[in-house]
Amino acid sequence: MRSGKQGLTLATIVIVAVALTISALYFFVIRKPKQQNGRLSVSVRLKWLHQAQFAGFYVADAKGFYAQGGLTVSLKPGGVEFPSIQSVVSGLDKFGITGADQILLHRSQGAPIVAVATIYRATPMVLFSFAESNIRSPKDLAGKRVGVKLGGNEELTYRSILRAAKVDASAIREVPVKYDMTPLFEGFVDVWPGYLINEVLVAREQGRQVNVINPRDYGVDLYADTLFTTEAVLRKEPEVVRKFVRATLNGWQYAVDHPQEAANIVLEYDRQLHYPHELAMMQESIPLLKPDAKPIGWMDQADWERMQQLLVQQGFLKTPTDVNKAFDSQFVRDFYARP
Repeated sequence: MRSGKQGLTLATIVIVAVALTISALYFFVIRKPKQQNGRLSVSVRLKWLHQAQFAGFYVADAKGFYAQGGLTVSLKPGGVEFPSIQSVVSGLDKFGITGADQILLHRSQGAPIVAVATIYRATPMVLFSFAESNIRSPKDLAGKRVGVKLGGNEELTYRSILRAAKVDASAIREVPVKYDMTPLFEGFVDVWPGYLINEVLVAREQGRQVNVINPRDYGVDLYADTLFTTEAVLRKEPEVVRKFVRATLNGWQYAVDHPQEAANIVLEYDRQLHYPHELAMMQESIPLLKPDAKPIGWMDQADWERMQQLLVQQGFLKTPTDVNKAFDSQFVRDFYARP
């Protein structure tokens, strides 16, 4: 079976090489900010397709928070075909959403990206199985068929759980999977790597009871959806970043306070979505957005250092980066320090 770490390294090198080439061209082109209705047009590349995972951004737009900051914001779906880091580094979009681990990995390869706020400070990624399998802890994975999404934060989280629980991966029947959950429902795998705010909900909506192995119970926790931009934007347009972060945090706080309204706003971005699922996703997200007393968007250096240590331990990161340059928490701090 192909090594996930090797796959990640090769893919990362190729993708970042292309992105940096485009970026080099971008910085030699004079780009004037676009104006629309007297407001600055800003585009954002989401981490995935439109859904309640990004509710705060939709709310910030729908409730006029971006407009109040003089911004017209375009929220673009991301995913495999539209990776946010490449879109932002190339200059196609000003802001993007990705996992904090990807910020560190791409910075180590030379990508000039910087996190400016973290939305999901507690990881939504878990391992789960149907209740009848009686898999309740990492030690129960021995001899079981475990789906592994190779090369991303899902694999990093999975291998970090095994390490923390002192479980030998060679005792597990690892099965490479992607995003289609059919292998789980048809019994080809026993355990699925998914999200509390999505795949777990899908299983329950199908009438299945599930057991969840939460990485946080084993000291494994990665910032998930992280808002980022480039070093150049931070240097040349700090006020745009400040206004965008302020409006976005206002949007997320409103979404948390009004989950039903937020779920309805989400539907405006994709009419094929279903309100009950989006509302459940919103409700499951709230404890992950604010898992402790710290406010939404907050970032700590200790957390970034811990995440980088996980990447190094698992062999995903060969060359550690300066975590102090990987994130800039000043905009979030300014937001909460305002009178």
